[in-house]
Amino acid sequence: MIFWEEESLNDREKIFEFLYDFTPEIADRTDELIERKVEQLLNHPEMEVQREDILGRLLIIPEVSMSVSYMIDGDDIRILRVLHHKQKFPL
Repeated sequence: MIFWEEESLNDREKIFEFLYDFTPEIADRTDELIERKVEQLLNHPEMEVQREDILGRLLIIPEVSMSVSYMIDGDDIRILRVLHHKQKFPL
């Protein structure tokens, strides 16, 4: 099961609101793409990158220049953050 931490939900909301101001359709499509990519982690949770400077693993979504940090917790995936590539992940 996928669990979205509060901070990751806040990240998604900020991204959606930012994009919505330009084009509502792009905001919808971007959010749906993030959701689809994250759901794929259920089948391949350890497929993504692990970096020493970021907590957990990193799912990179190049189509929208986003990165999702997550942790594997048994059979569950905990989504920690969703950030644009120009943003820095907190240490």
